[in-house]
Amino acid sequence: MLKNRILFSLCLLIILGCPDRDWDRPGDENAPLDCSTEVTLWGVVYSIEETNALNLDHVQLNDTIPPEIGCLTNLTSLNLQATQLTGEIPSEIGNLTNLVNLSLQYNGLTGEIPPEIADLTGLTVLDLTRNSLTGAVPSGIGNLQDLERLRLNYNQFTGPIPSEIGGLNNLTELLLKYNQFTEIPPEIGNLTNLTKLDIFSNQLTGSIPPEIGNLTNLTKLDISNNQLTGSIPPEIGNLNDLTELWLQSNQLTLIPSEMGALSNLRILSLSNNQLTGSIPPEIGGLNNLAELLLDYNQLTLIPLEIGSLSNLTKLDLTSNPLTGTIPSEIGDLSNLTYLSFSGLEEGNDLTGPIPPEIWNLTNLTDLIFFNNDLTGSIPPEVENLTNLTFLTLYGNNLTGTLPQEIGNLTNLRHLSVGSNELTGSIPTEIGDLTELYRLGLGNNQFSGQVPESICDLDLNFENDYYFYIYNNQLCPPYPYCIEEYVGVQDTTNCD
Repeated sequence: MLKNRILFSLCLLIILGCPDRDWDRPGDENAPLDCSTEVTLWGVVYSIEETNALNLDHVQLNDTIPPEIGCLTNLTSLNLQATQLTGEIPSEIGNLTNLVNLSLQYNGLTGEIPPEIADLTGLTVLDLTRNSLTGAVPSGIGNLQDLERLRLNYNQFTGPIPSEIGGLNNLTELLLKYNQFTEIPPEIGNLTNLTKLDIFSNQLTGSIPPEIGNLTNLTKLDISNNQLTGSIPPEIGNLNDLTELWLQSNQLTLIPSEMGALSNLRILSLSNNQLTGSIPPEIGGLNNLAELLLDYNQLTLIPLEIGSLSNLTKLDLTSNPLTGTIPSEIGDLSNLTYLSFSGLEEGNDLTGPIPPEIWNLTNLTDLIFFNNDLTGSIPPEVENLTNLTFLTLYGNNLTGTLPQEIGNLTNLRHLSVGSNELTGSIPTEIGDLTELYRLGLGNNQFSGQVPESICDLDLNFENDYYFYIYNNQLCPPYPYCIEEYVGVQDTTNCD
């Protein structure tokens, strides 16, 4: 009896240890499926007639999808999400003509989408997100007239987005990000029920088709991080329901004035393009805008109408060849938390003093004006900005002293006022900025002695990325914590 049990256990281990063996389909692999009354899938027997849903979400199958899946012709829902499946999607999937939901996301499936997918004409959801699927999307995808959500994110699909996709009139979500698609077909403008279109990070070239302006139900449009060229089509101004528009990291050249009609827009990201000229004044009509991201372009002028964006929390114009002065109307943006007009190597070309209205923006956490030609002084009113964590005025032509009121900004973590023409003593109150991790005071004309309170700061004094005070007129003796790190000082006027 014991011997028989051992033999039975060994046989069972052998069977379970051989997942690649086709135990349910005897004979030739090309033989017709034996779909009588039952089918065994991943060690479980299913009734063909009574099984209308198969939900194995996050069950660790560690296997392939067998052709026998095609026997379950009464299935309306097949959910194999995150089951560690590998191999190809079998063509027999096309037998499941009653399917409404096919969810195969978060697996390691490879190969192409089988053309038989076109037979699943009742599908409303097709989700293949985060696999390693390749090749072109089959044109037969256009047969899936009932499809509402098509999610092909995070695969390796190539070629143009098939024009047949324009026949999916019921589609509300089309998610294609992180693939290698090369072209947006004009037929995409037929998808008038779309609310979300995401083609982020592909290899799209050419221009944005003007037909995109037909998608008047869109709330989110993301075609950023591609190689799109030309002007942003004026038809984009028809998308009145848009709340998010992401076009950054392309090669787009012009902002149309029609964009000012997008009254529901909350996020407008046009960073890292080749936008030129002035920001159109119509942008002031975007009353619900919270984030306006225009950094890394070739924009030259800030319109006064920007002060109408009363809900704005983030305004980024970093690294543009901006000219003129900072409009005082910026001071009307009382909800701002992030404001940057800074430049990198070449900088911007903003001139004149920092408008006094800026010091009333009490919600600011980041104020970044480095590498401009700003003049005037840092006023005592800087103390109003008690929420500031990041203040950099590096690389301007600021004069006067560093006001003692700077010590009231106790949330500051980064303070950089280097490379200006600041004079006078470093205020003792600098020691109150106990949250600082970076302090830049170099290349100015500070004089007198450095206050001992600087040693109250928890800075990495020996690393000039975090602390630099060189090229001033500071006098010895220096506080013990920095005496080896003061660099070159002009001590001509020291006693």
